[in-house]
Amino acid sequence: MRREEQIMEEAFAQLELHTGIHAEWKYQPAEIDGEADLFIEGGQFHVYIEVKREVRQYQLEQLLDQARQYRPFMIIAEHIFPTIKERLRAEKIAYLDTAGNIFVNADGTYVWIDGRKTPKKAKMITNRAFTKAGLKTVFCLLANPNAINMPYRQLAQNANVALGNIQNVLDGLKDSGFILQKNKQEKLLRNKKQLLRRWIDGYRETLKPALHIGNYKFWDKDKINKWRQLPFPEHANAVWGGEGAAEEMTGYLNPAELTLYTENKSALVSAWTLIPDINGTVRIYEKFWQDNGQSGERLAPPVLVYADLILTDDPRCIETAEIIYNKYLKGEYEND
Repeated sequence: MRREEQIMEEAFAQLELHTGIHAEWKYQPAEIDGEADLFIEGGQFHVYIEVKREVRQYQLEQLLDQARQYRPFMIIAEHIFPTIKERLRAEKIAYLDTAGNIFVNADGTYVWIDGRKTPKKAKMITNRAFTKAGLKTVFCLLANPNAINMPYRQLAQNANVALGNIQNVLDGLKDSGFILQKNKQEKLLRNKKQLLRRWIDGYRETLKPALHIGNYKFWDKDKINKWRQLPFPEHANAVWGGEGAAEEMTGYLNPAELTLYTENKSALVSAWTLIPDINGTVRIYEKFWQDNGQSGERLAPPVLVYADLILTDDPRCIETAEIIYNKYLKGEYEND
């Protein structure tokens, strides 16, 4: 059973346990994740369903688009933050979480239950594709369309993971419907846009926090305005990510902070005279892949720049992320 199906099962079970509202549902992932009939006060209410582990600010526009296309529409998630619930109620979009909290306001049916806590449960079996090693590997698959058919040793080297992880990661992706075995020699990565969303969620929660080395500021304050001209130290193996890379790629975003990925933090700190500062706007992360970046190795791959921008939850960055997606990623990720 896939994670999304487990979330649906838990949410509807808690709903019936605590409210008596029965649901007949089916998990059938395609453009949406499924459908359900809810039996409320003697009536039957049909909904189209999208499932998320958590609902984040950056996902709202996509969910609103789905809600306009599939009516009535319901979001089911393990957890939905109060501010997100408020926005969904304002848009009259139904939601349900795994504690049994529900909102429905459509076609004369109105239900709003809130305040229930998610019950403690046994830890689910982890899909190895979304562990730290798995997320590094999936990144390489998303960044390089040919990586899915690389020899395992080469893929492991590019992802900076142990060779033994690769089979487990690919098995996890296959079980989740992201790999199609075309023939004995060739595999295809499929549902790439959905995989990108799953990867971004995992990158936010699991991988990116582990990669964070620290925040810094320039000793020479003038350097913040001359960041484009700063030469990378010879042994830093560094690239720009986030807002700096986005500005280089689009010319659309004046960076409020600078993100760097490097294999040698000390070389950067020394060459640029950076000072540790918890509120510093120079944010340094461990470079976790081995294949080259873009544009003379000064920029991270577009998929990582896109993710960095999305994870800011900042409207100006999300707008720039969409420019990058349409220019660099859409043709590949929506060509399944």
